[in-house]
Amino acid sequence: MSWQGQMSTMVRHLVDDLDSTSYKYSPSRVETAILVSAQLSTTNVDFNNDYTINVESCTLSPDPTDSTTRDNAFINLVSLRAACIIIGGEIRKESGNAISIKDGPSAIDLRGVSVTLTAIYKDLSEKYDHLLLEYRAGNSVAGHIITGPYSPGSDNTSNHTRSDHRSGGFFNY
Repeated sequence: MSWQGQMSTMVRHLVDDLDSTSYKYSPSRVETAILVSAQLSTTNVDFNNDYTINVESCTLSPDPTDSTTRDNAFINLVSLRAACIIIGGEIRKESGNAISIKDGPSAIDLRGVSVTLTAIYKDLSEKYDHLLLEYRAGNSVAGHIITGPYSPGSDNTSNHTRSDHRSGGFFNY
């Protein structure tokens, strides 16, 4: 499966466009959003591969989903940003329809649609920013440390007479 299939599926999940019998967004719209996202992302992210992106001809090479050149960071970051682009477009479209009409006892209020989309956009943007920060930090895991012979607690020469060296002296006899 190529980038069009894998990344489009990810984006469709992120924007909740999963009904394959009647997609809200056409395949070309999703693929174009992915390519625009990729182009924007390459300006501020240094990925493992150098990508050639042509939005007009809808091409991306090398394929980031190929087993030999797989780039999970590119796939995840670009898919999240593409979802943000699509939801951002929906916010702009729906903000023009954000009206409230009252006629006697009847009322129509469409302002909540853009508020909900804005909340979704904010959530996706925060996830993108967090993932980008993790990628830039080298995908390190908080709480992991490197111990060596000169780290505190690794010398086993404390006042304990017998300690289990594998536990750092926490389980004393």
